[in-house]
Amino acid sequence: MTQIALRKNRIKLEPVIFYSVNTIIMVLVMVVMIYPFWNTIAVSFNNSQDTLRGGITFFPRQFSLYNYETVFKNQLLVIASINSVLRTVISTVLGVFTSAMVGYVLSRPEFLWRKFVTRFFLLTMYVSAGLIPQYFLIRNLHMIGSFSVYIIPGLISAFNIIVVRAYMQTLPSSLVEAAEIDGAGHFRIFMQIMLPVCKPVLATIALWCAVGAWNSWFDTFIYCFGKDNLTTLQYEMMKMISASMSSGTNKSADAIYGNMIVTDSVTPVSIRAAVTIVASVPILVVYPFLQKYFVNGVMIGAVKG
Repeated sequence: MTQIALRKNRIKLEPVIFYSVNTIIMVLVMVVMIYPFWNTIAVSFNNSQDTLRGGITFFPRQFSLYNYETVFKNQLLVIASINSVLRTVISTVLGVFTSAMVGYVLSRPEFLWRKFVTRFFLLTMYVSAGLIPQYFLIRNLHMIGSFSVYIIPGLISAFNIIVVRAYMQTLPSSLVEAAEIDGAGHFRIFMQIMLPVCKPVLATIALWCAVGAWNSWFDTFIYCFGKDNLTTLQYEMMKMISASMSSGTNKSADAIYGNMIVTDSVTPVSIRAAVTIVASVPILVVYPFLQKYFVNGVMIGAVKG
């Protein structure tokens, strides 16, 4: 009887031990993932000179808004924000639509060249001509110094097409067959049937497109350098960090970069933290609305290649 009682007690304790250990591990993982961002927030609200002492952990030691005041002194920030929002919205909408359309074509069994075209798209993910040929291509297309350079070059993503194609192949073929029997064409099937049932994967690639477009600054530097009306938020953020680092390195009274002045009272660490928070907030606001689709879209789209 004693052994039976001990066995019953052990069976009762096993779930408790498992969930306790699992909870502790998950809490530690959560802390490890959240702490860097939380620390960045603390540094951004801390006095710049005090930050040089180090030791900032969860909360600012000397609260100050000067880092953010310096960031928002940039005269081009409004124009840059508008351009970033426009390029993000347009790139996301067009990128999702084109990826879905091409993915639908490649998922149809009646398209005889689907395997060849799919492999061709896969090849572009591993082989690239490089920056110089791409620059000459953009120049020959007369997109240097135009807003279209933010949209057209990144309109098609091979990876997004493969993900959408894989997701559509997991859908029951009876959906399309029933629509074809009713006389629906491919475009009507795509718009009225495939797009609504592909919301998870479309939301997933929409998030990827939005993050990529929002964080991009190098194309502004290469193709729209000196065009204040085409500057983007990330490019202005990069210039602020460069100005702050230049000021901290040269020990000068002022470091002038473009239309912005950064004084010695702002350190590279502090301005970088403030810039990171300003640039991250829009994505953090949008992400919760797409999170419920994100995991489903990635996992289901990866089931069948």
